[in-house]
Amino acid sequence: MTDTFLGYVRPDGSVGIRNHILILSGTIYANSTAQRVAQTIEGAVAITHPLGRCQVRPDLRQTFNTLVGTAKNPNVGGVVVIDHFREEGCTAEEIAQEVAKTGKPVEVVNIRKSGGAIEATAEATRKAMNIKRELSSLVREPVPVSKLLFGLNCGTSDTSSGIGSNVALGVCSDKIINQGGRSVLAEVMELMGAEDYIKERSVTPEVGEKIVGYIDDMERRALASGEDIRGSQPTGDNIVGGLSTIEEKSLGAYMKSGSAPIVNGLECAEECEQTDPGVYVMYTPGHGSESISAIAASGAQVLVFSTGGGHTISHPIMPTIKITGNNESFEFMKDTVELDLSGIFRDELTINEAGDVIYQEVLETCNGKLTKAEILKEETGFAIHRVGVSI
Repeated sequence: MTDTFLGYVRPDGSVGIRNHILILSGTIYANSTAQRVAQTIEGAVAITHPLGRCQVRPDLRQTFNTLVGTAKNPNVGGVVVIDHFREEGCTAEEIAQEVAKTGKPVEVVNIRKSGGAIEATAEATRKAMNIKRELSSLVREPVPVSKLLFGLNCGTSDTSSGIGSNVALGVCSDKIINQGGRSVLAEVMELMGAEDYIKERSVTPEVGEKIVGYIDDMERRALASGEDIRGSQPTGDNIVGGLSTIEEKSLGAYMKSGSAPIVNGLECAEECEQTDPGVYVMYTPGHGSESISAIAASGAQVLVFSTGGGHTISHPIMPTIKITGNNESFEFMKDTVELDLSGIFRDELTINEAGDVIYQEVLETCNGKLTKAEILKEETGFAIHRVGVSI
């Protein structure tokens, strides 16, 4: 039997668990205008960033793909894209053209063409108001769990992560996949040492080699900076938490993916268009905000972030559920961490029971329950991965 949740069915058939209107800045110079509009419109979310100008072409494409993917995410019901002038390859019109393919309402405002920041703010606010009024009439409908694209991430890991909360998260992922859903695992830098396991679980040798290629490529990029990745991984907080090597950290991080087949690899922020149930591994760094932003851009509606030391991270449009197997960390960070799974280490919870606890929290969140970070407006989790230098 397949479980269901109540979601917002979009024109393209995708399903959102939130009904945001997104005020999207196309470039750093539109950030303030986007923020002013979002502060005025009920339920609006602003996405701002320092990019969109003076980037080499591959880097600009990465920015474009991340912004488009974020706007196309099913949790977004409508979009206003705000631009400053014109950056060929990442204009508001080009972004809007891609987003419009989903069938959701999208509007464009150009600050220069509007006559300056004040006029642009007024124009964008009016357009956002009209979209929000349209979105407010939408109602949730019962949909199967198979409609979920489930995000997996971890950060500030410690010894409790790889043998506790990450393993339980893998159980939750398997449960979603067994009902026809999909999961996205990222942070390929934190899969170094798990290559053989990835190859064994990949549906074809080609998929396994593709993902191992991601790991190798990220290490080459790190080495090109003049530093060995092993000089910064594990991080200082990982070491304090008891992790000694990148391999030890990687094998623990890998446990988030459960036991389901690995279906394919995805480029950073690539839309997950393939619908086969299973795990998809995305090329992202270990940097938390860059990683979860790329996962959201792939279309994931909800993400569980496993943390040993506790965390505040939360993506602006993708509810981010934090879990920990460290009771001390939960007590320190209980304002922004949802689930304390430390009962695993006191024989109060089995791993499978902990996985069920996570799964139920995911379903409740899909049905509209707010995460702690959503309530606090702790929108710390948006960043665009850089692939080139500024010019």
